[in-house]
Amino acid sequence: MKSSTFLAPDTIRASFSSAMSSMYRTEVPAYGTLLSLVAEVNTKTLAASPEMAQRLEQTDTLDRISEERHGAIRVGTPAELAMLRRVFAVMGMHPVGYYDLTEAGVPVHSTAFRPVGDAALKINPFRVFTSLLRLDLIEDAILREEARMTLNARQIFTAKAITLVEKAEANGGLEAEDAASFVEEILETFRWHDRASVSSHLYGRLHDAHRLIADVVSFKGPHINHLTPRTLDIDAVQALMPANGISPKAVIEGPPTRECPILLRQTSFKALEENVSFINAEGNWEQGSHTARFGEIEQRGIALTPKGRALYDQLLAKSREIVRPAADGSNASDYIAALHEAFKEFPDNWDTIRSAKLGYFRYTPVSGTKVRSNELEDLIREGAVQFDPIVYEDFLPVSAAGIFQSNLGDTDVQKFAASPSQQEFEAHLGVPVLDEFEHYANLENASIEACLQQLRPVALAS
Repeated sequence: MKSSTFLAPDTIRASFSSAMSSMYRTEVPAYGTLLSLVAEVNTKTLAASPEMAQRLEQTDTLDRISEERHGAIRVGTPAELAMLRRVFAVMGMHPVGYYDLTEAGVPVHSTAFRPVGDAALKINPFRVFTSLLRLDLIEDAILREEARMTLNARQIFTAKAITLVEKAEANGGLEAEDAASFVEEILETFRWHDRASVSSHLYGRLHDAHRLIADVVSFKGPHINHLTPRTLDIDAVQALMPANGISPKAVIEGPPTRECPILLRQTSFKALEENVSFINAEGNWEQGSHTARFGEIEQRGIALTPKGRALYDQLLAKSREIVRPAADGSNASDYIAALHEAFKEFPDNWDTIRSAKLGYFRYTPVSGTKVRSNELEDLIREGAVQFDPIVYEDFLPVSAAGIFQSNLGDTDVQKFAASPSQQEFEAHLGVPVLDEFEHYANLENASIEACLQQLRPVALAS
């Protein structure tokens, strides 16, 4: 039986998110500058748009705008992935969506561990985009086996962390003291290590196979590679970064600037080249370098229906048939122009997006309005029901791959045959992933039902 003294998973998640942010600001000082920029831009944006501020306040999302929305981590083995799933469950985070990044030139497949309920998201929206390395995509059989042996020899969780996860599972939760220890111990998995667990020679061979492979295999732990606050104006943050000593990637990933934001736009500062040490043949440490960690910003828009997502994918592909963005940003302006041109086909007002069933909306009753119908569309026309976009809480594989490629410094995008394997991924994970479209549809339908239930007695009485 669950104890009344257990800390809520949402509270543990909020504590972990805060601790992770503090650690990352210490490890990557430029990230602290980025947080300040985001806060400055969000304040100015809200001041310039009182209507936006009012709607955010009414939907209980204003207070969490600038909080870190997600981090990212890459693991090397199915066992590491399965254990992370158990770790995140203690914090009320569940795997949502399956992402195959091989088609975009990155040898991983992924999910996002996140809170799924409205109440949990409002308390703390933190999620972790988690990728599993596809060792099968390393063409060199000898290198593939060396990578496998290196990964199998490591333990990325402390013994105490494992004990606390097992205790939470057995008892149904953690009390305050154990929860604090849990956060501290799990943080060690995400911490940076400047000593590689491979020789410089093996690192070089892994690096030549793919920079991300070297990043995943070469260290004792997977280390958090970025954290991401949410901004209300990503273009403004992108423009301010250079003047604040931060070098942004050339192209914002995702859809173009719009009046009605859709899905997810992301940008970042370029990954740091950091000093690391490798053990040499004589057993001594020698200096080297590694490129891995960066800071990211996101601007989130409405969650799209399957119809809306199909249109988005079609228009993104159309723009990339004209210009495919180069990792070094050399054709950025041409790509942005092509993107804007292609997306003229996607409606840019909420009424049309809703009537065309391209996006998901949350419906709420308006108090004090005379009701003469039980039909949703009539209630909307009468002003008895209002609707707001449901925020997209998930990810875009092409955008994620674009961030990875840009920040790993690849000038030539490497090619892998698209090889989605959701069934295999879920077997490694230990549970099925939640289907994001079904989840958003349930949120929308629940809000409609709540409106009709609340307004129905009034309508019948009139």
